[in-house]
Amino acid sequence: MNHLQSWPEPVVRVQALSESGLTKIPDRYIKPITDRASPKNLDDTHINIPVIDLQNLLSNNQTLQYETLSLISSACKEWGFFQVVNHGVSHELMKQARETWREFFDQPLDLKQKYANSPSTYEGYGSRLGVDKGAKLDWSDYFFLHYMPASLRNQSKWPAVPQSCRKLIAAYGEETVKLCEKLMKVLSINLGLGQDHLQNAFGGTKDIGACLRVNFYPRCPQPDLTLGLSPHSDPGGMTLLLPDENVSGLQVRKGNEWVTVKPVPNAFIVNVGDQIQVLSNAIYKSVEHRVIVNAVKDRVSLALFYNPKSDLLIQPIKELVTKDRPALYQPMTYDEYRLYIRTKGPCGKAQVESLKHR
Repeated sequence: MNHLQSWPEPVVRVQALSESGLTKIPDRYIKPITDRASPKNLDDTHINIPVIDLQNLLSNNQTLQYETLSLISSACKEWGFFQVVNHGVSHELMKQARETWREFFDQPLDLKQKYANSPSTYEGYGSRLGVDKGAKLDWSDYFFLHYMPASLRNQSKWPAVPQSCRKLIAAYGEETVKLCEKLMKVLSINLGLGQDHLQNAFGGTKDIGACLRVNFYPRCPQPDLTLGLSPHSDPGGMTLLLPDENVSGLQVRKGNEWVTVKPVPNAFIVNVGDQIQVLSNAIYKSVEHRVIVNAVKDRVSLALFYNPKSDLLIQPIKELVTKDRPALYQPMTYDEYRLYIRTKGPCGKAQVESLKHR
């Protein structure tokens, strides 16, 4: 673990680079030609991930309930991603969350530097994933914090500026965790399990992990040469993303193509993480995604990662293992699992594939 105590090189803030007026990005951020976003990927306006209205989950009409469950099941199997509307989280809270975090990133650099993070926990203000010296870097800064379990919740590590930030993080965390619990029941039912089975496989509700990563993607003078976030699947259980309402940037892999997600007003983007792929024995799959950047506009997004209890052994649920579909993955705790991305940075789907029985 010693290599995770400090960054291998001085950390450069991408926002400061962007605001310096440079016209060419440093080599550290230039991706290999095969990894860059092509214009074809950026302009496809006809395809989008499924958009699902959750209000019918509460309906007394069983047909409407079943239709919604079925739509979510198909989205999990075919895309690994979907957007949800009428999800129960206040639209005003969503708006305030984006505005407050944008205000934080607009603060002077020396104020933000007080929250500078290290790779030991990643908690705080950061600008890179992975500790490999000389690695290619992504065009983004972020703020990472723990919300659950309560024992890891340390408000002194949350921004004190703007003044409303800590109160807002607490309210936003509470509401988004509730929504994740609701979605966990849906996924569990769709897998043919009891509604609490998947949640229990995460370790219940009190000891789960919930982390918030607020992404800031500064405008970039050469957006075609770099990425805001390299291709990866999320290592945790489920991700609830509040996207920027003005600028698209998230791209999802569909076959050999990258589809640019077009955010719907007041929607969250939900995606399956590696831990649910393992627990479901690959009935649901986490899907690679990446983020492109923009020459004209900055972007802010909030990713709430909903994860299993960190020291619990995660393996395919026995009810989903059959003679025809044996257990595909070796057991591993989430603590062990997430060391990979914290050390190597985003690496496509290499990590979850490495768990497969040979």
